[in-house]
Amino acid sequence: MAKRTVKDVNVAKQKVLVRVDFNVPIKRDGTITDDTRIRACLPTIEYLISQQSRIILCSHLDRPGGKVVEELRLAPAAKRLSDFLHRPVEALSDCVGPQVEDAVSKLRDGDIVLLENLRFYPQEEANNRDFARRLSRLADIYVDDAFGSCHRAHASIVGVAQYLPAISGLLLEKELTTLNGLVGNPDRPFAVMIGGAKVATKMGLLDNILPKVDFLLIGGGRNGIDRQDVVRLYRGRSFA
Repeated sequence: MAKRTVKDVNVAKQKVLVRVDFNVPIKRDGTITDDTRIRACLPTIEYLISQQSRIILCSHLDRPGGKVVEELRLAPAAKRLSDFLHRPVEALSDCVGPQVEDAVSKLRDGDIVLLENLRFYPQEEANNRDFARRLSRLADIYVDDAFGSCHRAHASIVGVAQYLPAISGLLLEKELTTLNGLVGNPDRPFAVMIGGAKVATKMGLLDNILPKVDFLLIGGGRNGIDRQDVVRLYRGRSFA
């Protein structure tokens, strides 16, 4: 199903809140050891710059548990993005509140700020309506370019979209196009590998995709799938 993207609406000189996935590995000294996710969002950010948008980036980083954790601040990500873009990216010390609103109000066309780690607030993962509203007050348009997080019912992903016109970023468009092609008309044999630390939370995905695949490979980390899940998943299924 086609989704509207940043290229389908007028974002010129608009304040645009972009949900990115800058959940990158950062050492205690602030060194980023893998910037793949930052680089993946460059096409969307560069397009918005070309349109002279006023860009407000937001992301989570790791699992701070709803409190401020100094080593999980997003300033290193802002610095790395600034290096890629060859222009300043200001890292704000919060993601909502009067100081943030004041900083955003002073943005000029083409300026970029990165809000502080959204998960410093427990309201983010709780999809709190008031928190989503406070985020939405910062912008005119909402762009979701956080493919790795867009399945989560969090305030910055689901909640904000209730208050602002919501469109896809170019990374999200690319990933959805790839997935639609794979699932809709895959080459055979079609194999899918599912893993990660929380495989058990992906049971809905597994139920949905199982009839479409020839081979399903399941792995998991410390919170992997258990025997009862496997029995339920495979009961009544037949495979070639």
